[in-house]
Amino acid sequence: MSANHSNSRMRIEALVRFVFDPSAPPPLTAAEAAALDAMTDEKITAAALSDPDNPPWTEEESVRGVSARRVREVCLRSGLSQPAFAEVYHINLGRLRDLEQGCTRAESAILAYFAVIDDAPDTVRKALLRAG
Repeated sequence: MSANHSNSRMRIEALVRFVFDPSAPPPLTAAEAAALDAMTDEKITAAALSDPDNPPWTEEESVRGVSARRVREVCLRSGLSQPAFAEVYHINLGRLRDLEQGCTRAESAILAYFAVIDDAPDTVRKALLRAG
């Protein structure tokens, strides 16, 4: 085994997977805390806007994010899996996935349908069974 291959392997094995827990963020060092405390709102905003890895959302992305959250919450409250929810409520599975992930914007009619499903799931199921 070559020295380069051995070194690469050692580096890979030394990597540690980090899972962020929002309820217990890693503590800041004293220097980090002091630097943040010294920043004005304007400097914080400027730093956020200049971050190429995290550009601000456009208005369209914000709207899609809000509607995606609504759709996802209704699906979660139903207790059904995504495929089961799509089948029971006659929604194309691909469309449901796109809506939940915010890939497409949910128009007002589909958001209204999700609100009715959330408020009266059994009534919607009965109506769909009658409709065939």
